[in-house]
Amino acid sequence: MSAKLRRRAVLALPWLWTVLFFFLPLALVVKISLATSQLSVPPYSDFFARTNGAVTGIRANLDNYGLLFSDALYVKAYLSSVKIAAISTVLALLLGYPMAYGIAHAAPTRRPLLLVLVTLPFWTSFLVRIYAWMGILRPGGTINTALQALGLIDEPLRLLNTPGAVYLGIVYAYLPFMVLPLYARLEKQDPALLEAAADLGARPWQAFLRVTLPLSLPGVLAGCLLVFIPAVGEFVIPELMGGPDTLMIGRVLWNEFFTNHDWPLSAAVTVLLLIVLVVPVALFQTVQARAEKRL
Repeated sequence: MSAKLRRRAVLALPWLWTVLFFFLPLALVVKISLATSQLSVPPYSDFFARTNGAVTGIRANLDNYGLLFSDALYVKAYLSSVKIAAISTVLALLLGYPMAYGIAHAAPTRRPLLLVLVTLPFWTSFLVRIYAWMGILRPGGTINTALQALGLIDEPLRLLNTPGAVYLGIVYAYLPFMVLPLYARLEKQDPALLEAAADLGARPWQAFLRVTLPLSLPGVLAGCLLVFIPAVGEFVIPELMGGPDTLMIGRVLWNEFFTNHDWPLSAAVTVLLLIVLVVPVALFQTVQARAEKRL
């Protein structure tokens, strides 16, 4: 086998994987989103128009997408999801950057232990951790019990089923996704750059703003995407910690699929959500490509 054929064989495997597990499922979802809901098995109309078993055309129904833009419920759900995900991402960045910076500047012998502590929550079930936070935040939970024992409050505070609880749950769940790419970027920075900045008269905060922060921006963007993308479609945390007043697109998708059994509308919600998420990914790739060119 020639070198050219070997290269093609190596490239064929990831492309085959991408086609089978991304493009084909996506094409199926897009097909369902263009169908019409009906009482049948499967519960949507055939995408192709047939006459005597032969395909004579297609029957694309765009009403599902029109409903997403005309119904205030879906517009509000998308905007609320983006808002909650954006705020959670900013909070995760504010917490994760100092953590990653501290790990990157710790003694080399201590870094593995600190990284293990960051990823330690992943060793237990996601649902178990969320239920643990529900136990901590509930009226008779750890926080309210401690505050009442100290005499700081007379009645339990309403901590669970609030927007703050949703932000807390999302930041807690996805904080390692922010810390790890930031650490990977900060750990690679040459300490001589900071020494050179100090020799030129820069104060520590000036060296951080002009040297450390700009060089860590690819890690910041990667971490923000890793938190923002899953947070937009989050369902479990808003459902368990946010209560019935927390509206996110994940809950809307669940209701349309499992309660209303409207598969085409559910598929349209999914496709539009994917489009919403593609925008920040494209921006990230553009910024990263420009940064690499400058280097």
